[in-house]
Amino acid sequence: MQLDSRAQTLLKALVERYIADGQPVGSRALSKISGLELSPATIRNIMADLEEMGFVASPHTSAGRVPTPRGYRLFVDTLLTVQPIDETTVESRLQPKLQQRSPQKIIFGAAQVLSSLSQFAGVVMTPRHESVFQQIEFLRLSERRILLVVVAPNGEVQNRLLLTDVDYTPSQLVQAANYINQHYAGATFEEVRQRLQNELRQLRDDMTVLMQAAVEAGSEAMADQGEDVVISGERNLLGVTDLASNMTSLRKLFDMFEQKTGLMQLLDFSSKANGVQIFIGGESQLVPMDEMSVVTAPYEVNGRIVGTLGVIGPTRMAYERVIPIVDITAKLLSNALSHC
Repeated sequence: MQLDSRAQTLLKALVERYIADGQPVGSRALSKISGLELSPATIRNIMADLEEMGFVASPHTSAGRVPTPRGYRLFVDTLLTVQPIDETTVESRLQPKLQQRSPQKIIFGAAQVLSSLSQFAGVVMTPRHESVFQQIEFLRLSERRILLVVVAPNGEVQNRLLLTDVDYTPSQLVQAANYINQHYAGATFEEVRQRLQNELRQLRDDMTVLMQAAVEAGSEAMADQGEDVVISGERNLLGVTDLASNMTSLRKLFDMFEQKTGLMQLLDFSSKANGVQIFIGGESQLVPMDEMSVVTAPYEVNGRIVGTLGVIGPTRMAYERVIPIVDITAKLLSNALSHC
């Protein structure tokens, strides 16, 4: 249902006031701050309509109203006026950290800047590893136990234990390794996985199974390098009453930071979209808490999206400030990593 201009103005005023002071907003306050020349009765009627449509709610302890997740969504999608932010403000904070030669240090610096500027938690999903390998070897440890050794182009070595249904001979292991190195060295494990189905039909089935197991294990080994998500400023959220008001909320908050699984899913999902995305608790299953929102943006290396960064805070955050902070940081990080 479309809202008329009066209802939109009142909802915008209510959300902005609630974000500012965290208290339910009454009709008397709305008549003063909205700029509309409406009677208190008319405002009450409009607010009752907004409540019926699910955009606002009335806490039991107050006659005022607060925005619902649906109200926040309408606000950020159509009513929000984003404040212009001086890009040099963000750049001056981030620039010293962008001078690092290590991409990991640059990423950690970006998370710190996001946290510092927003006063919430900054998060950066690190670039996905391409899982390129230069060479692999199979070492027979015992019957049906094989050590897979994966050598990356930069010389780093990763090991994985393979438990097989077949007792391969040393010569079979050498044959399999030579085949993979000759045909696939320098490719990603994902590319190898796609090509294996078509190119290994001439080999015996048990050798095919071994190579497929090696691809899966090798891909996992290469992906395990470094942290998947860098988080800075988690402690800031402990000072946010909306998030730390009860033990259940605190437990969910700490579980999210410790396990990172749900956070990875959210960041991975947002990397598939263009520009800034806003996930509001209570409406998005990707956000574990009703009182929490996440503002994200993808970042690139040489024109290709490789990760996502963002700010984690309460639904009652100043979106008009946080959105440009996230957007500009993503652009600066993209530029810095592209010139590493």
